[in-house]
Amino acid sequence: MKFKTLVIGGSGFLGSHVADALSDAGHKVTIFDHKPSTYKRDDQQEIIGSILEEQALRDAIKGMDYVYHMAGIADIDECNSRPVDTVKINVFGTAHVLEACKDADVKKLVFASSAYVYSDSGSFYRVSKQACEGLIETYHEEFGLNYVILRYGSLYGPRTDRRNSLYRICEDALTQQEIDYGGEGDERREFIHVFDASKMSVQVLKEDFSNQNIILTGPTTIKYSDLLSMVSEMLQNKVKINYSKKKSKTHYKLSPYSFSPKFGKKLIANPQVDLGQGLVNLLGEIHQRLHPDMQEKFGLLTTDSNEDIH
Repeated sequence: MKFKTLVIGGSGFLGSHVADALSDAGHKVTIFDHKPSTYKRDDQQEIIGSILEEQALRDAIKGMDYVYHMAGIADIDECNSRPVDTVKINVFGTAHVLEACKDADVKKLVFASSAYVYSDSGSFYRVSKQACEGLIETYHEEFGLNYVILRYGSLYGPRTDRRNSLYRICEDALTQQEIDYGGEGDERREFIHVFDASKMSVQVLKEDFSNQNIILTGPTTIKYSDLLSMVSEMLQNKVKINYSKKKSKTHYKLSPYSFSPKFGKKLIANPQVDLGQGLVNLLGEIHQRLHPDMQEKFGLLTTDSNEDIH
């Protein structure tokens, strides 16, 4: 069965991929964001507005079956430098979304949370997600608003920018042949490709996932030292890797999890995008951005004039 679905924050990295996955599944998708989407498809609608504009939000949510709330300040370091804005946008914005969903009798709210939510790391970002999860659970208890909370892990893939750690690593490797890493290299992550995450974000519309916390991370962990070596090998070992003292205490080292009575179920993609292939594709996307005049011909990168082959 196909439904009317609103993706709040649908112009962003994760939100745009979720919007596409919903459209691929046959749902009627509308994007709500404060800026126009450069990824909007012809089969998608778009509304420009802010989650802090209550009436605009209510008008957008009215008549929707499902609402995906992917908006907010998502960069941990940015949240740490803008704590007041983080509370306004992430927490107050979520309250506006919840109230509008309640009044519109939305079937289910799907909320983008984080694996950091019950970690000892994450600073103001973590605190804002904790507050949002508490609001969502209480709206369900008091008003019967159904939800799914998706706790995303370390995402990577196309459409991101330097705020994303893997993008930053790949871009520096391509442009400078050097990677400066703020850490010892033994830090571990469970990277998940945004294609896998967005597809699983659609699966949770099923009744089986109602009113649950779902963890969406990669199936295995990898050390940053191994990841950096992998990127270097993909570029013929011409990349110098510099390790320095860890710069931020807002990021976790080995695991985002700490003991909490609020457990979440982990959902794993099958099949899934291989990390190595995902990195190759990301390197290719960044290279294309850096060299828009080049195109692939017979497996080689060449300019239109065919004078330079790399």
